[in-house]
Amino acid sequence: MSNLNSDQLQTISKELAKNVKSQEDLAKLSSMLVKMTVEAALGAEMEEHLGYAKHQESSTSNSRNGYSKKTLKGNHGEVEITVPRDRDSSFEPIIVRKGENRLTGMDEQILALYAKGMSTRDIANSFKEMYGADISATLVSKVTESVLEKVIQWRSRPLDEVYPIVYLDGIVIKVRQDKQVIRKTMYIALGINMDGQKECLGLWLSETESSKFWLSVLNDLSNRGVKDILIASVDGLSGFPEAINTVFPKTDVQLCIVHMVRNSLKYVGYKERKEVAADLKQIYQSVTEEEALHELDKFEQKWHAKFPSISKSWRRNWDNVATLFLYPEAIRKVIYTTNAIESLNSVIRKSIKNRKIFNHDNSAFKIVFLSIELASKKWTMPIRDWNSAMNQFIIIHEDRLEKYL
Repeated sequence: MSNLNSDQLQTISKELAKNVKSQEDLAKLSSMLVKMTVEAALGAEMEEHLGYAKHQESSTSNSRNGYSKKTLKGNHGEVEITVPRDRDSSFEPIIVRKGENRLTGMDEQILALYAKGMSTRDIANSFKEMYGADISATLVSKVTESVLEKVIQWRSRPLDEVYPIVYLDGIVIKVRQDKQVIRKTMYIALGINMDGQKECLGLWLSETESSKFWLSVLNDLSNRGVKDILIASVDGLSGFPEAINTVFPKTDVQLCIVHMVRNSLKYVGYKERKEVAADLKQIYQSVTEEEALHELDKFEQKWHAKFPSISKSWRRNWDNVATLFLYPEAIRKVIYTTNAIESLNSVIRKSIKNRKIFNHDNSAFKIVFLSIELASKKWTMPIRDWNSAMNQFIIIHEDRLEKYL
């Protein structure tokens, strides 16, 4: 099998696929495709390592030196493959490293491409381009299906007892259901733990974003061990603050300033947008609540005739906007903007951009989970200005934090 080129592999795999009539046949085909794919990829790696194709004359002292056997273990079961050798033993395969007997490298590449929103067929095509080897979309699906078990475990894992800040937000996606395409909301909770590091606490999916469903999300966090949240940053959904305080009565609710400003500018023309945004900034960057209310009065006098809904919205939501002014500057820097969850949402939106419509809920969970896993690899440091913020939290909420310090 290792001597076959990619065109021959494609022809063979098509012929083999014709004989698939049962789950057992599919499993055998999958194993065969794994064997052919890996051996073809190893052959391509050896060719690159030596610098010349098989049966060509070598310009170096090194050359091919037969094959060794290895048994691969994984979702595909156990598959015996042949690994090419070179005379000076300098060949270090990448797709199946020396001493390894699992296709972790290949699986990781498949999952990384899947996390970026590529379809199973696109991934199969990418492997052909990268390695000159054919893998089936079915094989790619089997690898990605292994993610679901991981998602289930991750979504039910125990959480810390206290989070100084939790951002709660939702992203709208389209999913096929009952022969229709419907809009659903993927709920996301991003926590900032006591060390100032970001941690995605969970994912939930519902047909509509509502305070009632957010209540079930908050109960889930509580059931998984969360006892206290100091500040919850949320959008302007009606009933949301009440839902939070039902489960976590001591939590201060801060309406997301980014959402407030974005909603305020929604119907403002391009020419005036910059000026309106600058005037709104004077409100939320005030030093005291008294000063902020004064700036809101000025904003209302200037813009109410033209954009009456803006000042009405800020006054209607003021109780949860003004949470900002209960805290000193060090904490405000952390909570007035939702950069933490906005950057995560950006990664998620990028990964789902190519998936205009998900075939089912599990497909959405797989993609979003993998994109979060990809993003979290960069979460190695505390968020900016965390030490100053945490010192202030300890002073203000000493009774709630002392046993966790």
